[in-house]
Amino acid sequence: MTTAPRVAVYGAYGHTGRFVVTELQERGFTPVLSGRDAGKLKALSYGTGLDAHPASVDDPPSLDRALAGAAAVINCAGPFATTAVPVIEAAQRAGIPYVDVAAEIEAVADTLAYVPDRPRDAGAALIVPAMAFYGGLGDLLITTAMGDWTAADEAHIAYGLSGWHPTAGTRAAGAVSRERRNGRSVRYRNGRLEYHGEDLPTLEWPFPAPMGPRAVIGEFSMADVVTVPSHLSIPDVRTYMAVEAAQDIAAPDTPAPAAADESGRSGQTFLVDAVVRSGTSERRAVARGRDIYAVTAPLAVEAVDRILTGRTRTTGVASAGEVFDAPGFLRALSPHITLELCP
Repeated sequence: MTTAPRVAVYGAYGHTGRFVVTELQERGFTPVLSGRDAGKLKALSYGTGLDAHPASVDDPPSLDRALAGAAAVINCAGPFATTAVPVIEAAQRAGIPYVDVAAEIEAVADTLAYVPDRPRDAGAALIVPAMAFYGGLGDLLITTAMGDWTAADEAHIAYGLSGWHPTAGTRAAGAVSRERRNGRSVRYRNGRLEYHGEDLPTLEWPFPAPMGPRAVIGEFSMADVVTVPSHLSIPDVRTYMAVEAAQDIAAPDTPAPAAADESGRSGQTFLVDAVVRSGTSERRAVARGRDIYAVTAPLAVEAVDRILTGRTRTTGVASAGEVFDAPGFLRALSPHITLELCP
């Protein structure tokens, strides 16, 4: 008899965490529920038979108890500027891989710069940040579009969201990021992150049919400006956001996502258009789907599955495009994501 691998989910009762727990169960894993709020954990675990272990990032022994016996941990609890390092360190002590769903640019950069306790050549457990809609998906798409190119001049990732109703976690993480930047904007140019106070431009992006050309906010930077250049030789990485979605996230009264079906997914749709350019040549990879929070779950769980079954390309700390076979990973996300390649 084979025992289903146990995967700890930190922040299991959050909006994205609940999708991750469900996806793990559907994929044959046994979730171990964890997080800071004991009451929410008890309510989530009631009647499920799943283990629940309250744990705080400022209490390492509680994290160790939560991760004991787990094969991997998925951190869904933001702000990741606060939670990432303590949970990573607990994963290192347990000798298990760490995956998170961070979208905070600075937190992802911090994680990618993290030095594991064990050296890479000793087979240190993998640490993969931003294994989510922002950061991970864009990285996988750009890596796929690159194909056999070893370098490119530019990478562009345009987000065609029908709207963006942020979760409480998204708002909290955004507040932390704004504080760390002192209100400035961030972009990746000339091979480095730049902080600036310039107004972001509005322009038109030529999304593929049937969406077609649409107004976007230029240099609306997401975690892709950290994940993509962490392993690809591309000195200029830019991301863009549909104007409607940018207005939603900026408005303080935009409500949280609302379930549109029994799975809990919202009715939000998305099209992510990833383009790489080298000289006069251009390659493109496009992903379509529904609900940016719900689709994060198959991204994170597919990552854990591939790590635990040895389908990886590196050890230590790395982003999705470096760790995994990007085209194969994206194809495995069907039907959650529809992939189109336009060489």
